[in-house]
Amino acid sequence: MEIDISKARVVNGKTEFIAAADGTELWKLLQRKCSRRAELTVFDGRRISIDQRKKIYATLNDLAAWTGYLPEECKARMKYYYIERTGGELFSLSTCEMDTARSFLNVLLDFCLENGVPLRETGLDRTDDIYHYLCSCIRNRKCCICGAPADIHHVDAIGMGRDRRHYDDSGNEVIALCRKHHSIAHQKGNLEFFRMYHVYGIRRADVKEEEDTDETRGYTLLPDIRAGRLEEDACGVCEVGSSQDL
Repeated sequence: MEIDISKARVVNGKTEFIAAADGTELWKLLQRKCSRRAELTVFDGRRISIDQRKKIYATLNDLAAWTGYLPEECKARMKYYYIERTGGELFSLSTCEMDTARSFLNVLLDFCLENGVPLRETGLDRTDDIYHYLCSCIRNRKCCICGAPADIHHVDAIGMGRDRRHYDDSGNEVIALCRKHHSIAHQKGNLEFFRMYHVYGIRRADVKEEEDTDETRGYTLLPDIRAGRLEEDACGVCEVGSSQDL
């Protein structure tokens, strides 16, 4: 549901604003829910870019190849998966907002990282939100450069003599790197390595905070999407799901 914000000001460190929504649906919803709390998403009015659309369709094609679904069916299923994970609304990849396209691509790449879906190019080249991508790589222990299984590289060295088992590294910056790129980071030094690949370290506590507030894990369509992977039936015929199953 979209609302229009007419005025906004900061009072005692808090932002207050006056907003209006068309019709009475919002009022009825507030009455029924007995709540005055809501999540606000600010749209900048820009439409999906050509680059975003290319990245989304390239990722959907990779997912279709991995699941065995036809590309159009895979797109439909991943849209509903996005809705379940984010609480967003159904949208068109022709006219959606740039923020919606970015969020959808985040969900697609999260799914690929979580399930080991092979991409024809690296997630680093696909992402439209480098911060979210780097956090997702850390959570899923995937190298942010090449997508291989990764270890956590401490940008801020813990130092000699510290017990890593008991040291609180929540304020330290980290990044997920495979052994090959971990070695390159040590050889080149962090600053040169970050310049080479256009990445950076993420504060460990920030990764934890995003994980705590991320509503994009463990939803019911996940097994359904995985189930689309090609399996031979008793007759040796490959089963591919139908969009009518949605």
